[in-house]
Amino acid sequence: MSNLVCFPFGAGHGQEGLCLELRMGPRRIVLDCGLRDLTSLEVARDHGTDTRSESDPERSANRIATADLLFCSHAHSDHARGVWEFSQQFPQVPIYGSEVTAQLLPLNWLGEDVPPHLCQALPWQTPISLADDLTVQIWPAGHLPGAACALFTYHAPQRPYTVFFTGDFFMSNSRLVDGLPLEALRGLKPDVLIIEGSSGSARHPHRRQQENLLASTLHGLVQQGRSVLLPTPTLGIGQELVMLLRSHYQFTGQDITVWVDETVAAGCDLYLELMSAFPSSVQNFARHQPLFWDERILPRVRRLGIDGHPQGDSSCAPCIVIAHREADLSDYCLASAQPWTVLLPDSFATAVADTVLGTPSTAGATLGWLQTLAAELESERVQLDTYQLTTHSDRVGTTQLIHNLRPQHVAFVHGNPTHLADLAGLEELQTRYQLHLPSAGKEVEFPIGDRFIQPAAPDPVFEGEITQVDDSVLLLLPEDLTTDPRWTALADTGLVQARWQGNDLVIKGLTQRDLLRTVTSGDAPWQPPSCQTCRHQREGRCLGGDSPLYGLQVSPDGVCPAFEARPTRPERDDEATA
Repeated sequence: MSNLVCFPFGAGHGQEGLCLELRMGPRRIVLDCGLRDLTSLEVARDHGTDTRSESDPERSANRIATADLLFCSHAHSDHARGVWEFSQQFPQVPIYGSEVTAQLLPLNWLGEDVPPHLCQALPWQTPISLADDLTVQIWPAGHLPGAACALFTYHAPQRPYTVFFTGDFFMSNSRLVDGLPLEALRGLKPDVLIIEGSSGSARHPHRRQQENLLASTLHGLVQQGRSVLLPTPTLGIGQELVMLLRSHYQFTGQDITVWVDETVAAGCDLYLELMSAFPSSVQNFARHQPLFWDERILPRVRRLGIDGHPQGDSSCAPCIVIAHREADLSDYCLASAQPWTVLLPDSFATAVADTVLGTPSTAGATLGWLQTLAAELESERVQLDTYQLTTHSDRVGTTQLIHNLRPQHVAFVHGNPTHLADLAGLEELQTRYQLHLPSAGKEVEFPIGDRFIQPAAPDPVFEGEITQVDDSVLLLLPEDLTTDPRWTALADTGLVQARWQGNDLVIKGLTQRDLLRTVTSGDAPWQPPSCQTCRHQREGRCLGGDSPLYGLQVSPDGVCPAFEARPTRPERDDEATA
């Protein structure tokens, strides 16, 4: 029997929360509890007559009552929503997390009488003995204030066994959180690495580039006279968006009101009480002006309900509303004659499109309010669009962490199963590590030191033929391509988009989400603001009289507040000189 075993009650696939039981010899550790329903954790009353096998999932679940601890990596609901109920069902099991996580956890149960010491705080980067033969050490994981990755060490008589659990992690710095400190983790060589793979094998633009693009999009919508609605969770993106609008150069001094609903505002208020835990740049910003609530310095940030309401503004100027995504947000768009744009993260894009089009979706009540806006969406008084502001590491960050830790086993959790399979299929991982894809209810053993023959990764390459026919090009691919679950999304509308990438031609399927996206012209797809696409750029120089770059040589990917999109049709001489 292996000394290291993992049993997932929830592997974080889709809407499923993350909750794992880790067995290290006789020790049992619960990693996160993001389950909506804790039925699978209930304890059978009669253990003496239970003759089921040790690997039976229900028998394995019964051992939770005698677990040594629950470790909560961070306060997001998909990792923590079940923690309070867990503490009520199993009060004898201690709950641990970082100090900031311990203070943020109650935001998952606003309005409830949550005990103040629900979670015991662990210090950063200090080995803590939890039992005679079990220690834990935590490091910041990026992603969210207080998010932690943890190294568990079981000191067996023959040798120590180690398991590293990342929770959700992010290598890059964001507005309010420093990235995971890779240098501090290099060369740990754990026996097992349990790592999240939310982004799969995708590659993301640099975080600062994502922020600049989002700021330009928001600024452009407001300049067009459109108010913007940004549904967010209680913690994380909502506070990041407020900070972005408070500090980005395109919004500094702009006469715009940013409204924040009470749920997201509760997270902002708690952040202010934890200022010493934030990066020095954030603390320095807060010394000179308020981090969130401000009427003096533009843009002004106000609380919905306490400081008023967008429709109570007599000027009828466009505004930006940041509100909790699980509330009914349709009233903001219906109560005003102004045009609105609803902006959601890319991660919700497919669910949003399915909801609007009436297709059964896992979005459920979270995005169901969009159906109320069907008439407004059809008339385009309300438009739907998405943005990218990642808080999870992409393929590069994920493989970088794996190569620096150098584990024997790697288990991928928390993500679309297809995306996790893409990660497990990477040749650079296949040839070095023993890879696992845990799923709910199926036990995974990690044999240490045993010879392991890695199963062959599925071949993702499909060979076909390309033929020029009259005024079009015909691409023929094998039928095997359609057996992949991603084919449904690719063939959703029957439309594709092709573009050159160096000498390669990249083909992308156009989904319902893409057809719902706002475009600047009916003839050409929207392009991000840049000097390259600005009407004032001529032969590499800026000729915009209102631009701070006037007369200077500019970079093609640069941008300034005076940006104006280049017309899609040639300008007449009288237009150019107007």
